[in-house]
Amino acid sequence: MSVSSGNDSAQRVNGARAARLMRRATYASVATAGTLIVVKTGAWLVTDSVSLLSTLVDSLLDAAASVVNMLAVRQALVPPDREHRFGHGKLEPLAALGQSAFIAGSALFLVISAGQRFIAPRPVQETGIGIAVMLVSILATLALVTYQRSVVRRTGSLAIQSDRLHYVGDILVNAAVIVALVLWWELRWTWVDPVFAILISGYILFTATRIAGGAMDMLMDRELPESERQRIVDIVRQHPQVIGIHDLRTRAAGPQSFIQLHLEMDGRMMLYQANVVADTVEIELRNAFPDAEVIVHQDPYGVDDDSTPIR
Repeated sequence: MSVSSGNDSAQRVNGARAARLMRRATYASVATAGTLIVVKTGAWLVTDSVSLLSTLVDSLLDAAASVVNMLAVRQALVPPDREHRFGHGKLEPLAALGQSAFIAGSALFLVISAGQRFIAPRPVQETGIGIAVMLVSILATLALVTYQRSVVRRTGSLAIQSDRLHYVGDILVNAAVIVALVLWWELRWTWVDPVFAILISGYILFTATRIAGGAMDMLMDRELPESERQRIVDIVRQHPQVIGIHDLRTRAAGPQSFIQLHLEMDGRMMLYQANVVADTVEIELRNAFPDAEVIVHQDPYGVDDDSTPIR
């Protein structure tokens, strides 16, 4: 849940349906990448364009990353067991971190290939075929990222979001290749093809750093976004018998979030009544954050401790 805004939280679907959506998104990703590999391989063999080769390499890495992502998501959705009481959700950011490594490697390969073309430039062949293939690739990828966007909005999956992020980059990469091929066709500039390949590799590397950053945040148990933390506080304070709240701690592991907090209530309240208030607050939080595990501790108001109050 840390990957989306608080407004999106209410739109999340239940766990079983979210799992189905996430699995379908990984299947769609692998199928799209595999199809584009076949199409781009044929186009590259015909055109001998290094910028088109860059998109082929990117698709090869997309396919590898998507397969890893598919396996990781499947395992991340396995319920908690005796050895993993908090579930297996952190396999999602691990998969995202692996994706960033794949993508960074592709950027390095493209820089090397483009550098060789500067030293020994070669003309691009059959630019019309290359442009047509890029247009088909853009349409196919656009359909995939649109579906992935819907899945991310409804599940909050970091792995699907990371997968979507580099496919969005693919759309820009394919568009850049079209520009490079058109410029070659019109002006016959031999340097255009490798220059665009280097620019594309720079964008791919930027994408890798973004994916790695999001994965590290989750692996290091970074707090949920401030908007979601404030939403939690607002929900808790709506209960008339809650005087205060402190020690709010949040984190996420894959699609699941964890919320822990201390409620401050009248110290003269009976234990049974205090428990009812805590249960009510917990239910309200779970309704607002369907994928969250909520732990509420009860404290008498005014008792000094080392906690940090939230005012």
